[in-house]
Amino acid sequence: MSSENTGKEEHIVNYVKSFVALEEAMEPYKEQKRDLRSSYNENNWLTRDEMRMAVKAWRLMKTDTDFEELTDIFNHVKKGFRGA
Repeated sequence: MSSENTGKEEHIVNYVKSFVALEEAMEPYKEQKRDLRSSYNENNWLTRDEMRMAVKAWRLMKTDTDFEELTDIFNHVKKGFRGA
């Protein structure tokens, strides 16, 4: 086996180890997100769709999305797929 392949294998193993460590570290936060969604749903504060839309709106706002342009493009796409 060439040293290049050995180096590649090491990088793959190290990447997977790091990835798994990050996934494990994030799990408690993922559980908190699930609990938060469940709490809002069980208390009838927001529906699952309302929560999804709120998060989408926040992400769009965070990236400085031009809502007028987004609406225009959305309407064009909507018209184009009505007949599909």
